[in-house]
Formats: sequence, structure tokens, C-alpha cells
Amino acid sequence: MQETSIIAGPASHDLATRIAARLEAQLVVSELKVFSDGESKVRIGKTARNCVIVQSTYPPTDSHLLQALMLARKCADDGARDVCAVIPYLAYARQDRPFLEGESVSMALLAKLLEASGVKHMITVDIHSPLAMSYFTSIGIQNVSSIPLLAEHAASMNLEKPLAVSPDAGGAQRAGAFADCLGWESIALEKTRNRTTGEVSVRAELGASVSGRDAVLVDDMISSGLSIVRAAEVLRKNGAKRVVAMCAHALMLGDAAQRIRAAGISDVIATNSIPNEYAKVDLTDAISNALVSRYGA
Repeated sequence: MQETSIIAGPASHDLATRIAARLEAQLVVSELKVFSDGESKVRIGKTARNCVIVQSTYPPTDSHLLQALMLARKCADDGARDVCAVIPYLAYARQDRPFLEGESVSMALLAKLLEASGVKHMITVDIHSPLAMSYFTSIGIQNVSSIPLLAEHAASMNLEKPLAVSPDAGGAQRAGAFADCLGWESIALEKTRNRTTGEVSVRAELGASVSGRDAVLVDDMISSGLSIVRAAEVLRKNGAKRVVAMCAHALMLGDAAQRIRAAGISDVIATNSIPNEYAKVDLTDAISNALVSRYGA
């Protein structure tokens, strides 16, 4: 990794620092200036031949995204042999198709923007869907799974008769993989969402008994918390003893934390793709291993 610089974007300074230390690579810290009109400017020092930009795109989403594009373009303009974008939380991945007439496919646009900025390869964590990945046709993409890391954390939690639960059918495979790591049972709830209002509802019928059991809700992200809350309400109604939420990306927007506590969820555990109080699972080794597979030890 002597020919590789790990560039710490403004959104992911701590994670980038950990990755650079893990790989014994050069750490380059970006300097951010935000002007009074909201525009931002980033500056970096001298970099090696390969540039790895570490920058999650959590809110303020568009600012963090544009900063990542700026850093990539600067590396490309300076003649970097390879530009790799490590974007642990990839914004717009849920906009992988038009849900209502007149909508654009934001994920497809984002893939083209990264390519235009000079990115040759991207590493992300638990991207929302295979469809979102499919738009990266001109640059390489690696999707790192946080499931083994979350499962390892869950194994230390002393849960009683644990059950892995997906809040919707779309996440059944994720919850199943999580359960397989631990030898648990898993179920998927049936969720519907109004595409116009965003209102979420979950069917009360379950595929297994949860009475007296600890339930672990497994999802890729928690944003408003509505899906997790509705799922927790159904689980509690059916006799679940303890409900814990685990996810890759804890956005926790608005009053999500208060809403989740009110629903009887005892804890929210996430990776450090987004630096906040819920980031209890470290992605350093998983991302570092992905980088070693690209650049060598």
C-alpha cells in the first residue's frame, strides 16, 4: 500500500484514519471550507499514485456527495493511476427505479457522475438493492456485507431465544443470512408503503411464535424509523420480550430516536458508516480487506 493514499473526506475522517492505520498507508486529510452561500470547497495535499477517497454520503447528502466528486476529480486531474471511492453509505440507492410517473432514476445518474469525476472503482457497504448496483456498468463496484460483523456483535448480547426479523419481505434474504451466521430462526414481516404519503403498515400475522422471545430487527438502514417502529409494534403485540434493531446505516432522521424508543425498541446498533452514537460495529477491517484485494498488501 506504499503507492496508495487514503484520503479522508470531511464526512468520514475517523473511518479513513482507521483504514489508513490498518493498511499502514499514507493518510491525506482533506480541508473543507463552506462559504456563506452554502457552497463548499475541498483541498488536499500531495497524494500517491493510487487514491482512495473515503466519504460517506449521509445528510447533508448532496454536500457530502459533491465533496466526494470534487476529491475524485482532483485526484484524476493530478494524474492518479487509480481513483477508488469508498462510500460506505451510498445515498440515492433507494431511488433505483421510477416509483411514480415523471421521476428520474437518481441512482443511474449518480453512477454516471462518479464515472465522470474520474472514479475507476467503488466500494460500498450493504447497497440497498442489486438493481442499484446494476447501474455501475463503466466502473467496478464492490458491495461489502456488514451482516457477519452485526451477527458477531449480536452473539455477545446474551439474548433469550433470539429470532431474526426482517421488517419487510424484501429484506428476508438479509435477515436469513444474519440468522444463518448465528444458527437462529428468521422471519420476514409483510410491509406496505404508500408511495405518495410514505405511510407504512405491517400485517399482524407472523410466520413464527415470538412470545417470550428476544427479536432482532435486521435492516440495511434506519432513516425515519417508521418501518422499524411498525414492525416493533407488531412484535410486541405478539408477545416479544425484547426488541433490538440492527442495521448497516443508522441515519436516524428527525425524531426517529424518540419514535423508536416509544415503540419499545431497547437498542439501535449500526456500523460506523455514519458516525453517530449508534455506530457500535467497526467497518475498518472489512473495507481494508476489500482494498487489499484491489491493491495488494
